[in-house]
Amino acid sequence: MTENEQRLLIRVAAEARNTRPWGWTSLLAPVDETAVTRAEAALGFRLPPLLAALYTRIGDGGFGPEYGLLPLLDNPPDGEPAAVTQYLAHRASGDKDPDWPWPEGVLPISHWGCAMYACVDCRSPQATVLLYEPNADEADHAWYVDAPSLADWLRAWLDGTGWYADRVDAPEPTPWPGFRIRTTARAS
Repeated sequence: MTENEQRLLIRVAAEARNTRPWGWTSLLAPVDETAVTRAEAALGFRLPPLLAALYTRIGDGGFGPEYGLLPLLDNPPDGEPAAVTQYLAHRASGDKDPDWPWPEGVLPISHWGCAMYACVDCRSPQATVLLYEPNADEADHAWYVDAPSLADWLRAWLDGTGWYADRVDAPEPTPWPGFRIRTTARAS
């Protein structure tokens, strides 16, 4: 992890201690490295270092924008499935409905409501954060780039500059051009 990411973790930790996202009454305790190892084994890919550090150094959910970061392996207080469970369910659902495939390596980390998720592309070097907005008419129009990196996404939350912020100048997410590339190979 870079020095800038280390400083970012300090900022995130301070905000996580002082604010609760909607629906959370407390910050969950961090997970240990074995939980990350178990999650990676279940997922079939490694978590980006910054994402793993959020879970091991700050908390297993209960902080972040809107509804906050999902716990990694265990269900959050409101009973919604954790990140690993969500990913595996979305992949299985995509297998059953090929019109709505779920890209390999794209881990949902935060629920926005209305079935929308912030997801980390664990296969991208910078851990791109994607917005999944399934209320579109078709899967090709359901994926957007929320932030070029997980670090940028966290900074937007801390600075109040994300698309979800109540600002008229907040940037709108752009379509994710990698969706079909990342799902077509699986369907073949």
